[in-house]
Parts: sequence; structure tokens; C-alpha cells
Amino acid sequence: MIAQLPFYIPLVFILTTIATLLLFYMAMRASTSAIVRKRSVLILIGLILWLALQGIFAITGVFTATDAMPPRILLWGVLPALITIIVLFLTTGGRAFIDSLPLTNLTYLHMVRIPVEIVLWWLFLNKTIPQLMTFEGRNFDILAGTTAPFVAYYGLQNGKQNRQAVLIWQLIALGLLLNIVFNAILSAPTPFQKFAFDQPNVAIFYFPFSWLPAFIVQVVLFAHLAAIRQLTVKARVVND
Repeated sequence: MIAQLPFYIPLVFILTTIATLLLFYMAMRASTSAIVRKRSVLILIGLILWLALQGIFAITGVFTATDAMPPRILLWGVLPALITIIVLFLTTGGRAFIDSLPLTNLTYLHMVRIPVEIVLWWLFLNKTIPQLMTFEGRNFDILAGTTAPFVAYYGLQNGKQNRQAVLIWQLIALGLLLNIVFNAILSAPTPFQKFAFDQPNVAIFYFPFSWLPAFIVQVVLFAHLAAIRQLTVKARVVND
């Protein structure tokens, strides 16, 4: 834990992580595949164990060895999750899982980006991340979170679907996510650091904020990629 940090900051972030987990679970429970619905509890347990492992790494100081190469948070936190996403998209069973998830649920999930951005702003005020990682700097990700429910409702639920508009939103919101991810990497005190040397991004090395790159960002990224696949590749297959 980060010393002298107001209690409400980690509390709100823990609740945000739980919300992300539950929203993803709800998407699986609403799957068009009976197999996915049946296995959703097992997947939920697996994700809880992943969060617990990442929490242990952060609490025991594994991630704070910032001179390690590659950085440990990338090696033990980010990389395994990315590999999992890649495997899902490359395998037949993985693609079936992806295509069974409702677009509406995948879009509503992005609302978690609102409290994430608020927490990042609080962390900046407490000098644990740079200003550029907030909506006062280079981070415009809160726009994706605030527009997500409107896109889900008016683009997918309200009688007539506007899949092209939803696809455009997904691509723009994905760009916003990648923007802050790259800025977060380049402002962390690792061998990759390029800026924010006066107030670097150190919060992600500590519990519970290590869950941001190891879980929340991964779920949000997966939700975007899954939605984009459904709106493009899967749509072309159906039309053919």
C-alpha cells in the first residue's frame, strides 16, 4: 500500500475492480452459448485467483524493483493477460467464446473507466502519478466511459441498431485507451521511462492499483477487440 494515501482512494479503486469483474461476469452469463454460461462461474473463479495473485505480487513488493528488465509488472502482470487475449482470438474455441458475448454488455462495461479516471486524478493530487495521466493532461479516456451507456442504449438497444456508429465509437475509444497505456508506460520509473521524471507513475506498482494494468485495462481492451470483431469479421461471415 502507498503510505499516507487517503483511505477512500484505494477503496474506490477496489470497488471499481469488483465492478469490472461483475460486469464481465454478467456478459458471460448473458452469452448466447450455453457452454459459456455454464463455465462462467469457473472463469469468474479464475479471474478472482488472478486478482489475488497480482495483489500478492504488489503487497510483497515484487513490482517495486523498477530497474528490472523487462519491468516485473509487465512480465508478471501485463504479459500473461495479453497472451490469454491473443490465444482467445487465435483459437476456434476462443473465437466462439468471443462471438457469444453480447455487444450491449461489452459496451456498458466501459463505464468503469469513469471511476478509474477519478481515481487517477486523486492519485495525481497525491503525487503518485503524473498529471499527464489524468483528464487534466493527456488522458481523455473518461470520454469513453461517459459516452458508453449512450452508445450501448441508442446504438444497440433502442429498437434499431446502428452498428456502424458503434464500430466508429469502439475504434475511437480503443485509441483513447492505447493513448493512456503508452503514456503510463513511458512515465513509469523503469528503463522505458521518457518523461514525468519529476512525478513519475509509481502507483501501479502498489496494491490495489497494480490491478489497473493487470486486470482492468486488459478487460477493457478485450471488450473493445471482441466488439470490433463482432462488428466486422463476424458480420462479414454472416452476410456471406
